[in-house]
Amino acid sequence: MKSGSEQLERFLEAGWVMRILVATLAVYLLLSVILGILWSSEPEPFLVSQVAAQHAEQNNTTVTTGYTTTVALMTVTQTLLDKSGGYLSNDVFPPGMWLDNIPRWEFGVLVQVRDLSRAMRKDFSRSQSQSTEDLDLAIAEPQFHFDNSSWALPDTEGEYRRGIDKLNAYILRLADTNSRQSQFYARSDNLRTWLKDVETRLGSLSQRLSASVGQKRINIDLAGDAAAQQSTENEDEFEVKTPWLEIDDVFYEARGTAWALVHFLKAMEVDFADVLHKKNALVSVKQIVRELEATQQSIWAPMILNGDGFGMTANHSLVMASYIARANAAIIDLRELLAQG
Repeated sequence: MKSGSEQLERFLEAGWVMRILVATLAVYLLLSVILGILWSSEPEPFLVSQVAAQHAEQNNTTVTTGYTTTVALMTVTQTLLDKSGGYLSNDVFPPGMWLDNIPRWEFGVLVQVRDLSRAMRKDFSRSQSQSTEDLDLAIAEPQFHFDNSSWALPDTEGEYRRGIDKLNAYILRLADTNSRQSQFYARSDNLRTWLKDVETRLGSLSQRLSASVGQKRINIDLAGDAAAQQSTENEDEFEVKTPWLEIDDVFYEARGTAWALVHFLKAMEVDFADVLHKKNALVSVKQIVRELEATQQSIWAPMILNGDGFGMTANHSLVMASYIARANAAIIDLRELLAQG
């Protein structure tokens, strides 16, 4: 049998091992909390025209029509991947797996990246419906539709970076004056088509943000067409309310959406300058950008508050919905203005 001193010695050794493990875990959790706070900061906006000029200088090319929009799309996507903490939506370890606000911000940005890349593939780069699509854009667009939460085999970041590489290949051909294979058609109908997608996205976000306090709504699904039908019947009145745990998710998704759109619209100001000047619509674009920039103001509350509309505490979702709805209304007016002869 082992002596009592040997048993006591082993017990003390085991205690030291346990203390080391507990201390290591405590340090890891503390560092995770600190990193989580740092990673929860949203990236600063960038100057679209300046970034486009720098890209052209680095690649010894000229800024042609479509160059600024393509660079904006590339830079927004790169920011999504390379911001503080990197891309967090597919993290499976702390602190990334604990964070939900920034991943929802990332998703809002990603939706706009997907919409613009699709518009570039099917509209901006084609002269008419029967023309062939650009080969690089045909590869880039599906890359951005890859699963946004895949962390391995393949990883989301790798797929999105392949899309960026294809956008870069497209833009280099776009700036090559000796090549006619790559084009960007800055026409009012193309701009209106993309703005239609933006309109539907913002309209949905506005409704989801407004539902933070719960609303009774009248069913207007078939309004305006007496012969219209739908698959299943809905009640004449129904209540819509965002679950309490999802209120901040919708808020940050809207913030990410607005952040991306600010850059894309500023790029459109450059590439569609002639079209906008002809329609006297440049001021309309600037007003939309101003409304969206207002959504990026600093949040001074420790959490997204959900007070009643006229209650004692603020309701950040309703404030965000106000800016989003005004921007959306301005986009509807802009589309109508672009449609006029």
